[in-house]
Amino acid sequence: MTRIVPVALGDRSYQVRIGPGLIARAGAEIAPLLARPRVAVLTDEAVAALHLPALQAALAAEGIAVTSLALPAGEATKSWEQLGRAVEWLIAERIERRDIVIALGGGVIGDLAGFAAAILRRGVRFVQIPTTLLAQVDSSVGGKTGINSPQGKNLIGAFHQPSLVLADTDALATLPERDFRAGYGEVMKYGLLGDAGFFEWLETHGPTLRADPDALLHAVAHSVGMKADIVARDETEQGDRALLNLGHTFGHALESATRYSARLLHGEGVGIGCALAFDLSARLGLCAQEDPSRVAAHLAAMGMPARLADIPGPLPDDVGLVALMGQDKKVVDGRLRLILARGIGHAFVTDDVAPEAIAAVLAGSR
Repeated sequence: MTRIVPVALGDRSYQVRIGPGLIARAGAEIAPLLARPRVAVLTDEAVAALHLPALQAALAAEGIAVTSLALPAGEATKSWEQLGRAVEWLIAERIERRDIVIALGGGVIGDLAGFAAAILRRGVRFVQIPTTLLAQVDSSVGGKTGINSPQGKNLIGAFHQPSLVLADTDALATLPERDFRAGYGEVMKYGLLGDAGFFEWLETHGPTLRADPDALLHAVAHSVGMKADIVARDETEQGDRALLNLGHTFGHALESATRYSARLLHGEGVGIGCALAFDLSARLGLCAQEDPSRVAAHLAAMGMPARLADIPGPLPDDVGLVALMGQDKKVVDGRLRLILARGIGHAFVTDDVAPEAIAAVLAGSR
C-alpha cells in the first residue's frame, strides 16, 4: 500500500509517495514528468551496489534511458570537490533544463544532487528516491539542498524543491542497524517538537519498528506529514520551519567537532542534541524534570547514544563546542537561536539563552 503525502507549495507542489516496491515502479512513477525519455542518476557507491540495478531496470521498462554517476559514500562527499565533479558530469552528459536528475541514496546524496540540480543551468528538476530512514522522513522533503563547509554543516546551499519523492520502505531493509537507528533520531524529533501522542506511540513501537512493516509505514508517513505541513506554512524557514531544527544546533556542532566522520552519524547527533535541548529546557525551568528523563530513556531503549560521553574519542571543551554552535545557520544578528521545549510535543524557538547555561548542560553530558 502506498501512502501519498502532498507538499502544498502552489505551482511547485509535489507528492511524497511512501510504501514498499516503489523503486521497482520508479519508471512508471517518473515517466509522466519527463519531457524526453532520459534521466541522470546521482548516487553513491554503496547504494549503487544495492539499488541502482533495480532502478535502471524499472526505468528501462518504460523506455527511459539512464546514465549514472556513483560518488563515494559518507558525509565527506558533501564537499565542493564532489559537487564540482557531479555538476561537470551532468554538463558532460548534456542534461538540459527540461530533464530530471534523480537522487538515489541517503541524505548526503539527496542534499548534494539537489544542490547540483539547483545550480546546473540555473535550475534543473530533480526527483528524490531516498534509501535511508533519515532521508525518507526528513532530508528528502522540503527542498533544502547543500554541502558542508569546514566551518560548519550545510552552510552552502539553496532551497530547490523536488518534483517528486519516492520513499520505498523496502529499501530500509538493506540498512545497517546503526544507520537505521540513526535515522530514527529524526523520527523521534517529530514527536518531541509537536506531537506528544506520536512520541508516546514511538515509546511503545520504536524498539520493534524495523520488524513491523505496518508500523514502519505509519512512522515514515506521519513524520513526512508533519514536515510537509510545516514546509507548506514556512518554506524558507522564516518562522515555524525552524522547529524542525530541534536537536540540530547541538548535533551539527558535534558533527563538526568529529569532522563528519563515522564517530558520529547525523541522526545520532540529532538524538543527542534533542536530549541536550530537553536537559537545557529543564535546567531553565521550562519543562518538567521528567521530560529529559523520558527522552534519555527512549534513546537508551533504541540503543542510541544520548550523551556526549557516548561519542568515542576526544571532543572540544564546552567553550569550544559553544563556539562551534555559533557557526550554525540559525545564528541571527550574532545571537544563537535554539529550539527548546515547554514539554514533550511543545517546542519553541528562542535566542535568549546565556552561553554559560549551554556550556553547563554540555558539561553535565560528559
